[in-house]
Amino acid sequence: MTSAASGTTGRYLVLLQDDWTGAHRELNRVAGIQAVDSAEAGLAQPLWDADGLVMRELGVALVSADPDQLTALTAAAGEPGPIALVEPERFVHAIAAPAPAAPAVDETTFTWGLQAVRAPDSTATGAGVRVAVLDTGLDLAHPDLARRTVTSKSFVQGEEVQDGHGHGTHCVGTSCGPRTPATGPGYGVAFEAEIHAGKVLSDGGSGADGGILSGISWAIANGCRVISMSLGAATQPGQPYSRSYERVARRALARGTLIVAAAGNESERAQGTVAPVGHPANCPSVLAVGALDVSGEIADFSCGTVDAIGSVDLVGPGVDVHSSWPLPTRYRRISGTSMATPHVAGIAALIAQATGASGYELWARLAQTACRLPLPSTDVGAGLVQAP
Repeated sequence: MTSAASGTTGRYLVLLQDDWTGAHRELNRVAGIQAVDSAEAGLAQPLWDADGLVMRELGVALVSADPDQLTALTAAAGEPGPIALVEPERFVHAIAAPAPAAPAVDETTFTWGLQAVRAPDSTATGAGVRVAVLDTGLDLAHPDLARRTVTSKSFVQGEEVQDGHGHGTHCVGTSCGPRTPATGPGYGVAFEAEIHAGKVLSDGGSGADGGILSGISWAIANGCRVISMSLGAATQPGQPYSRSYERVARRALARGTLIVAAAGNESERAQGTVAPVGHPANCPSVLAVGALDVSGEIADFSCGTVDAIGSVDLVGPGVDVHSSWPLPTRYRRISGTSMATPHVAGIAALIAQATGASGYELWARLAQTACRLPLPSTDVGAGLVQAP
């Protein structure tokens, strides 16, 4: 099976031990891989120019390896040294679904999503909290974000941060967009948060683990309290979660950064099919977000908890969500756990501002203050997030 057919890129993630040192030298010694250190060479360009990139912030390396080199790396993972685990790098995609008919809710002032999470009732604004949205980038010329603090970087070869897809601009708008745009309802949760837009998916809506991990490293290094990732790859029941991502997410939490990710859109509940939470949201230390519709029901497409691997932790509004879109369209309604995820990330920013919480404490506060729902916890976790 080709790497594309199997959902993998042909490259590998090398998880490093917590107390590792000199990993780039060890990769060269063990397998002849000429790796560079991201802290010394920058995060983006070496990703596609070098044989290996060591992401020091995360304790993970991304490498290109032939069969002999892979054998040597795998053998080294069972011996004393900095190499803990080797696993294939996966392709990932933006997670969105077509929007159904408009909701039967008055959205004159605020979107139904903002109303559902009670954001307009909160005095918190997200001011002073840095939120990273890792996606297809951002329309940097969007007038609704003209006076906002925006830091951006691309991790996609040959593409600038400017969003040629739309998905990223929509997610930035929901998490951090305005409450009083020039036209239409207010749609942003943490409307005064500092935006960090990382382009980890191409204008075609796809990317790979290496770019996402580089984006996570960049966000942590920039002091982002929340990372919103409306992206992923489908999984099968019983499929193990990525141990590399799990270790990265734990390290991020310990540094005070919460990673929020979309659970996935592979379910067809009307036909009786509930798909498992996708990668990387199925990692225990990544907060997995499912989607609700305007009536408070679980969205037909929303993935759920189907076995001991991967669980939905919280839900957010994810059906027919109005938000920003690259010009000249300006606004669009779309659906998906992708749309629910930035609602949760925005609420996390509001709670972080209101309480000073970060990392594990921020996750706990999100769960403790969520609205309990008359739905199975396997579908909605602790419930619908609520503004402080």
